[in-house]
Amino acid sequence: MAYTNQRMAYGNTLVELGKEDKRIVVLDADLGGSTMGKLFETAYPERHFEMGIAEANMTSVAAGLAQTGKIPFTNSFAVFAGGRAYDQIRQTIAIGKLNVKICGSSSGMSDFGDGATHQAIEDMAIMRAIPNMTVICPADANETIQAVKAMVELDGPCYLRLNRNDYENVTPEDKPFVIGMPSVLKEGSDIVVFATGIMVCKALEAAEELKDKVSVKVVNVSTIKPMNKEAVIKLVEGCKAVVTVEEHNIVGGLGSAVSEVLCKECKPIEYVGVEDTFGGSGHNYNDVLEYYGLTKEHIMEAILKMAEN
Repeated sequence: MAYTNQRMAYGNTLVELGKEDKRIVVLDADLGGSTMGKLFETAYPERHFEMGIAEANMTSVAAGLAQTGKIPFTNSFAVFAGGRAYDQIRQTIAIGKLNVKICGSSSGMSDFGDGATHQAIEDMAIMRAIPNMTVICPADANETIQAVKAMVELDGPCYLRLNRNDYENVTPEDKPFVIGMPSVLKEGSDIVVFATGIMVCKALEAAEELKDKVSVKVVNVSTIKPMNKEAVIKLVEGCKAVVTVEEHNIVGGLGSAVSEVLCKECKPIEYVGVEDTFGGSGHNYNDVLEYYGLTKEHIMEAILKMAEN
């Protein structure tokens, strides 16, 4: 079945994987109806644990389950999954290299109605700064399915970042997910755009709009950490400049990760993301994205700026 919602893709994939792998267990922090943990609860009630509004405790329990050989998935809004449980993630899961999968749902500005307290624009920065942590931000629902499958095969801590809203897929169904490897979705020679999450589709739209003016390569970076450095360097060979695009603070996220890799390549880089400020509520998701400069038009502006320099 094709999904257009990452949460639905995530929840149903866990159910599918749970049929064959009895080690998979799911923990929710009173948000199973939103995270889609409820789907796993319906299918396997004996392997679902409702922990209440207590992410720190949920994370500690997940660590204990991992030590018994289980593969626990913890679910909450992204701002709480990593924020409230940071100490437990760092001290127990990451230092111990425990096989816990942390799902941050409703990430970025996608919980548009609840404002700054429920919008995670710093979660990738927090998670990628933790040693031993893998950080994944799929482009769409199709890639989410494959990413979850890859996470189960990975032995170690992993953070998965998911959007709340429906949007069209830009990656093919059933394409195997290779942790750490960026993928080219559109070839180009002048400007390379590295994008992640929902901003991948907006980057593709921007590149299409500018096809008669600028040759733009669009790269989907769905693994923020680890990032295949050799692949990233190879992708910018011969290009004029780089643009990074993310629904995240420009401090510490995709832009920072790409810059760290390309620091010796002497390529000009422009960042499209949240300008180091907290989010805010809006009547709809698109209004919030527009206000914070996360649109096709803002990406086009950044591309043209770099092309003209």
